[in-house]
Parts: sequence; structure tokens; C-alpha cells
Amino acid sequence: MRNELKLSIATAASVAALDQITKAAITRGLHWNETVAVIPGLFNVVNWRNPGAAFGMFREGSAGNSWVLIAITVLVLAVIAALLMQSKDRLAGFALSLIAGGAIGNLIDRLRFGEVVDFLDFYAGSYHWPAFNVADSAITVGVFLSLVLYLKNPS
Repeated sequence: MRNELKLSIATAASVAALDQITKAAITRGLHWNETVAVIPGLFNVVNWRNPGAAFGMFREGSAGNSWVLIAITVLVLAVIAALLMQSKDRLAGFALSLIAGGAIGNLIDRLRFGEVVDFLDFYAGSYHWPAFNVADSAITVGVFLSLVLYLKNPS
């Protein structure tokens, strides 16, 4: 196995592990729907569940949504695995491994709970950004980095 692929697997596994460790700490330390102000007026830690997708999309709907999201995640992970096996660019591999690690972290939640644990709550006044977690952060950074790399070299 190539060193780049080993590094990508280690990165994805580290992201998924960190995501699960932080979610376990939150679910053990806070009751469901409990909020702790960390920086009043800006940032709370919460114990919230998201049955939908990113940023609360598809929150409303049938219980079957969870299985659809699980299937989509597995498909995305298969595509990422294929891309990682072909990739020779270390930075692109890193970006894909961030996305994969985040997807795995949230997939574990969906399989365990049927929804995803979110706990980072940023807000200003009455405006709250949708709560998110380590996995969501890794996915966002990975997608952003992938877009930058693509725009830099679209071939």
C-alpha cells in the first residue's frame, strides 16, 4: 500500500475517532437539549440531535430519511475511496481524507442513533448558525480545500 494512501487512511480514522470522542464527552456530560454558555452572546456547547443532513436540511420527514442518508454516505465513501486510490497529490488526498473521516463519524451516529449528535452552537443575538460537530467541520474544510485545489488546477 502506498504511503500516501496509508496517510489518508490514518487521517480519516483520526478525524472519525476525534469526532466520536468529542460526541461521547458531550452526551455523557450534558443532558439532551442542554445548553452551556461558553462565550455569552457568541458560543454555546449543546447536546443536540440532527436527524437530517448538513445544516439541518431534511430535518423534517420520515424515519426512512436516515436510511437514505446512510446509503448516500456509503456511496460517497466508495467514491472517495476510489479517488484516494488514484490520487497522487498529497494535499488532495488530505482533503478527501477529511471528508471521509467526517462522513464516517456522522455515519457511526446514524447507525447508532438514527441521527447525528451536534454540539457546537455559534450565534449572534437571536441568529444561530445550525449546531455542528467535529465531523461537519472536517467535511467543510475538506470540501473547501478540494474546491480550492480544483480551481487552482481544473484539469
